[in-house]
Order: sequence, then structure tokens, then C-alpha cells
Amino acid sequence: MSDVIGEIGKALGMAFLMGWEILWPLVLGFALSGIVQAVVTKGEMSRLLPDSSARTIVIASALGAASSSCSYVAIALARSLFRKGADFIAAMAFEFASTNLVLELGVILWVLMGWQFTLAEFIGGPVMIVLLVLLLRRTMTSALLAQARAQAERGIAGRMEGHAAMDMSLSGGSIAISHFYVMDWASIWIEIVGGLLIAGALAAWVPHAFWTGLFLSHDPVWSKVVGPLIGPIVAVISFVCSVGNVPLAAVLWSGGISFGGVVAFLFADLIVLPILNIYRKDYGLQMTMLLFVLFYAAMAGAGYIVELAFGVLGLVPGERRMQILQSGVSWNYTTVLNIVALAVSAVLVWRFLGTGGPDMLRMMGSEGESARDGDHAHHHQAG
Repeated sequence: MSDVIGEIGKALGMAFLMGWEILWPLVLGFALSGIVQAVVTKGEMSRLLPDSSARTIVIASALGAASSSCSYVAIALARSLFRKGADFIAAMAFEFASTNLVLELGVILWVLMGWQFTLAEFIGGPVMIVLLVLLLRRTMTSALLAQARAQAERGIAGRMEGHAAMDMSLSGGSIAISHFYVMDWASIWIEIVGGLLIAGALAAWVPHAFWTGLFLSHDPVWSKVVGPLIGPIVAVISFVCSVGNVPLAAVLWSGGISFGGVVAFLFADLIVLPILNIYRKDYGLQMTMLLFVLFYAAMAGAGYIVELAFGVLGLVPGERRMQILQSGVSWNYTTVLNIVALAVSAVLVWRFLGTGGPDMLRMMGSEGESARDGDHAHHHQAG
């Protein structure tokens, strides 16, 4: 029994250390995201995405990068845009950008894994979107789109529909920023905690030899071949999405997966099993199966391209150890930044509580169009 308790304690300790390391980047990222969301009007998004032209895809990607990083919010927003007349391919580009090109993801990757992974994310993300758009253009038919639209019009509400309907840009100011900040935390904290716990358990309990064997780490050629293929599959069965998969990516990297495999794994947050089930409800089974195949192909393809480009440029990191698991908590810049971050977070939460935030939070997961319409009216009156 003491051995079991010790192993559990070891896993929890590793999860805590990873969480401590990414605390201030999370606060910073969500605060910056709140500022951006407070000045971006979601009500105009559908009008801006009428087709799948190059210009529209660029606009969709920019709008996605300015929105929430939560995968569930991203897919709810994409469905809402599609229902309101936006082009389906443009909506999917928006969805991909919402989870792969957001500020908080880049900051956390930089702190936990290194600047090379942040660069890979922001270069590989657009590459993946281009691949996805090309694949969707070649495979999407009018009949399949009609089926998907009919299913979407049924309005089966999923997780975080209320948050996806939020549009407080007209109210502006610190009120909107504080509300978006807390809502983002509320929508994604499960993924963050889950990702930390899974990463801590894998780091503590899975032997290093298992990872090196799975990723063929001892073969420099085949490891690069299998990495982008295995990475998304690990993501699918891990159930972890959004920024919560970064700690697990760090574990996989230390275990021997290729650089491109890490990138493909990070991109695969939109094909985890719970989200595939949401696609089934939103667009039907046939469209879901097609999206899974095309998403997987785009994610793996982007992983290969990033692997090749960064390898040629000599930008693939040589260090694989997870330093944060060896240094522990000490009085250093991370501790100072975390204290500052907690103070900033306290101010934003206080502002949230004093401006009707709790009522919005209760409505955030509301189901049905009437609830979402009510949220719109309430949010426009905020402040």
C-alpha cells in the first residue's frame, strides 16, 4: 500500500510542478485573449466568411486566432457561423485557428517546451489549415453539405454553447475583459487539470523504454516517419484537448517522439473522442467520418512538413529532458511571475463578480437557441 501511495504522490507531484510552471503563462494568455475578444465582434463573422477563397480563409484564420482557445467553444462557434450562412470550409479554418494559433498556447509551449515548439506551432498551424482547405475542396459535395446543414439546423446544443454565443465587444472595457477571462478559465479548466494529471501519471509510471520503442527512437529515419502518424492517435485516445495537451506533449517529447510527431499531436486536439461525438451531433455521422480522415491527414501532413523544414534549418531541439521535473519549486523568476499572475487574476475575478459575472457563468452552458439569444441580449447590455 505504501508503494501505491508513493507512486500516486509522485504522479501528483509531477502534475503540480508542470502546473506551477505554466500558471503565469496561462494567466497572461487568457488575459491577452480577453482583451482581444473584447474588441472583436463575433456578430460580423458570418458576413466575413461567405466562401472558401484565399482571402476568406485568411480572415477566418485571423478571427480564429483572436478567439477562445477552448476546443469545445471553437466547434460551437464554427457550427454557429455555418448555421448563419458562413461557408463550411471557412468555418473549419476558423475552428482550427481557434485552437492552434491563439496566444496562450504559444506562451505555454515556449515556457514548458522551448521557443522552437512555439515557432513550429505558428508556422505549422497555417500549413495545416492550407492542407485542410485543399482536402475539403476536393472532397466536399453539395449533397454532403446539405446533409450537414440540415443536421446543424436541428440545434443540438453541445458543451460551452453559452460561451460560444458571447459577444460583449460592444460593451468593451475592463468589464468585458474580466468576463471573457473568467469564462475562458471556466470553459477549459477541466482540460488543463486533466492534461496535467494524465501527463504526471505517464511521466511517473510509464517506463522510458516503452516510449522509445513505440516511437522507434533508436532509428533516426523511421522515428520521423511514424511520429506524425502516432502523435494524433495518442491525442485521440487521451481525451485531452486545447492547451491541456501541452504537458502531455512535453512527456511524449521526453519519451522520444519526433519533433513532427509532437507538432501533429498538438494539432490533434480537434479529433479527440468527445469532440468526434459532437461532430456527429452537429453534422451527422457521414460528415464526421470524412472530417476525421481529412483532419488526421492535414495534422500528420503538417507534422511532416514542419519536421522537414526545421530539420533542414537546424531548429529541432537536441534537449529532451523535462527540466521542470528536476528543479522543483524555488524562489526564482517563475515564482515571482506566478505571484504577479495570481494578483492580476484576483483583480479580474473581483471585477467579474462585481459586474454580473456569476449570472453569465450560470448561463454559459445553456442549451437551445432561446438561451443563446438571451445571452446575446444580456451581454450587449453589460457595463
